[in-house]
Amino acid sequence: MGRLFGTDGVRGVANEGLTAELALGLSVAAAHVLGDAGAFEGHRPVAVVGRDPRASGEFLEAAVIAGLASAGVDVLRVGVLPTPAVAYLTGALGADFGVMLSASHNAMPDNGIKFLARGGHKLDDAIEDAIEAHHARYGVGDENWSRPTGDAVGRVRQYTEGFDRYVAHLVGVLPNRLDGIKVVIDGAHGAAARVAPEAFARAGAEVVHTLGTEPTGLNINDGVGSTHLDKLRAAMQEHRADLGIALDGDADRCLAADADGNEVDGDQIIAILAVAMKEAGTLRRNTAVATVMSNLGFKQAMQREGIDLVETAVGDRYVLEAMKAEGYALGGEQSGHVILLDHATTGDGTLTGLMLGARLAATKHPLADLAAVMTRLPQVLINVKGVDRTRVTTSVELSQAVKEAETELGDTGRVLLRPSGTEPLVRVMVEAADAAQAKAVAEKLAEAVRTHLG
Repeated sequence: MGRLFGTDGVRGVANEGLTAELALGLSVAAAHVLGDAGAFEGHRPVAVVGRDPRASGEFLEAAVIAGLASAGVDVLRVGVLPTPAVAYLTGALGADFGVMLSASHNAMPDNGIKFLARGGHKLDDAIEDAIEAHHARYGVGDENWSRPTGDAVGRVRQYTEGFDRYVAHLVGVLPNRLDGIKVVIDGAHGAAARVAPEAFARAGAEVVHTLGTEPTGLNINDGVGSTHLDKLRAAMQEHRADLGIALDGDADRCLAADADGNEVDGDQIIAILAVAMKEAGTLRRNTAVATVMSNLGFKQAMQREGIDLVETAVGDRYVLEAMKAEGYALGGEQSGHVILLDHATTGDGTLTGLMLGARLAATKHPLADLAAVMTRLPQVLINVKGVDRTRVTTSVELSQAVKEAETELGDTGRVLLRPSGTEPLVRVMVEAADAAQAKAVAEKLAEAVRTHLG
């Protein structure tokens, strides 16, 4: 069997790939690895457990809690809350670790299990490997481990204060209130369906319209949220609000829309916040962190604004690693994962939206004007399937094709070839000042990939 953990926890079709048995077994393994189960004497491990509203989350949560309690871990069950809320509460409550049940922006049949270390931080690969190894060794049958009995078994408590505590945290870290700002919120029928409207209202904004805020357990991300912006864009035009935000299923990402319904993506959001934080003196080391997939227009904007840029591999975990290693305060991805490390240990969509609202309220400028700090260059992405992705960096012919493309684009564009980490394909990305040129160069490079790596 391949590695269970992917880039963001363990995911699969609920009750097919991701079963109750697997959830229980992984939870027992996590209890031993993260809760120091080998040294339970004199220490009662505590775990915070939350989930998004997927119907399958109900039985998976029961399995996770059963596994943890059977291994002697006390459980604080916080119910339906965003991933960043579980991360925050894990740290704020001094818990040994946290568990979030969600498949983020995936469709409803999927679900996932994400473990968080002390302080609410994502696990590194070595810890995930240790959990997998423990699970593979003992499974869920006749495990050869000492089971606690009597008063040593874990206790389960509903932690109802989690919602208010998290919302209070969000509002409390804002640099200013949002009074006078009209907001439309798309909660993706997900984990922040209640949290986001409440947080914006408490911060002083007028929530003029909501969508995706009535989860049934079956409709998460269904035509709404950060992967489906059409309804938000239409609502912005109808209600003439100042700010529209769209979250995903577990609310760790945020995209936005301006008063005319134009999308404001993660690059633009980071650019806006970077400028605001530089002015406030909170942009540590005068640096923002982004991935190699960020738009060239974002890089040009940071250069104009006198802000240094650190680039990482694609994935919010790599952004976070760079931020923690060097002490940076702001980073993220074009997809809307924005990390404000002074206030959160992971991407937090609701916090991102609130910070955008705070900037609007402080400057009195429309979102479209703030987003104009950068100009998005046309970007064309082509996935070339059925090729040998391992030869991207070694093919002499392909290297020559890339050089020719870069010469053609000059300083007004760029080329990026990236092998997929999970599929037999290569991603070809081309940016240029002219959309037709970007498309033509991308198609030419894609054909070169097929020819030389096929």
